[in-house]
Amino acid sequence: MFFKRTISKLSDEELLTHYAQSGDTEYFGELYNRYIPLLYGLCLKYLQDEDRAQEAVMQLFEDLLPKLGNYEIKVFKPWLYRVATNHCLQLLRLLSEEESSEDRLKALHHCLEKLPEEQRTSITRFFLEEMSYADIVEQTGFTLNNVKSYIQNGKRNLKICIKKQTL
Repeated sequence: MFFKRTISKLSDEELLTHYAQSGDTEYFGELYNRYIPLLYGLCLKYLQDEDRAQEAVMQLFEDLLPKLGNYEIKVFKPWLYRVATNHCLQLLRLLSEEESSEDRLKALHHCLEKLPEEQRTSITRFFLEEMSYADIVEQTGFTLNNVKSYIQNGKRNLKICIKKQTL
């Protein structure tokens, strides 16, 4: 109980620092929970569907938790807002050929999980996290040509998989 009261009084930056140093998900969980209403509103604005907005907020948490150490975050709130906006825009972009629907969003998440790890990593970092090829190369150890290939093949495989899932 003492830990819960203490952790809730920490600033965003202190929570980030503690999470980075300890890896204790309680710190990031506390920080993320502060912004769930903001994230939900943002996702609802872009996705125009309550269930999809809730799913996007949960997906963001799951995506960010293991990767947070890869970023140099100076001020959390605007950084998170930008990441969430990009996440929603990328979801819409990947689904833009046809009307976005809950089924297509579920298909996208399902198909992302089906991709080979290298393709999933490259697609996620390039489209959802807006990393450059060079950043992906640096963080993954993949070659530049491999990153380009993983993204190209991953996009093709996603489209094929999504089409099969939504027929």
